[in-house]
Amino acid sequence: MPNHYHEDDYHAAYRNINPTPCVFEKAILAHCVACELTEKHLLAERETINCRDAVAQQTCSELRKALRNHFAFSLRVIKSDDPLPHGKESKIQCGGLQGLQQVLSKTKEVTNVHQLILDALAKYYDLESLPYSEIVPTVAHFNLRRHH
Repeated sequence: MPNHYHEDDYHAAYRNINPTPCVFEKAILAHCVACELTEKHLLAERETINCRDAVAQQTCSELRKALRNHFAFSLRVIKSDDPLPHGKESKIQCGGLQGLQQVLSKTKEVTNVHQLILDALAKYYDLESLPYSEIVPTVAHFNLRRHH
């Protein structure tokens, strides 16, 4: 019998080594953002990202949900809580975080997602008050670079 990870076994092992998965894992793995709270793990030849802070992970989860809610229409998504194709999820994660960074500091380079969110909350007080209309252009124009 071949020595393969079955998907159920993989997901069980994933939850074991990655108890607080990074909400912005796609963006981190795409190298469009970075965060001081990430831990990388290799599992079955796949790279996974863990968050070292459960409270920060919850705040990131709330931001991701807010980004999805605000940009569902522009990405032609009917229900914002449905799983998204990789490209649309990347647009929301990378474009949303880079757009927020652009609004706060006039640069798109996100070197620390955790600090970006803390800065956004310090300025706007809560996630619903973020200037989503100013973030839309960055999300709409974001494209993952293709590696050859």
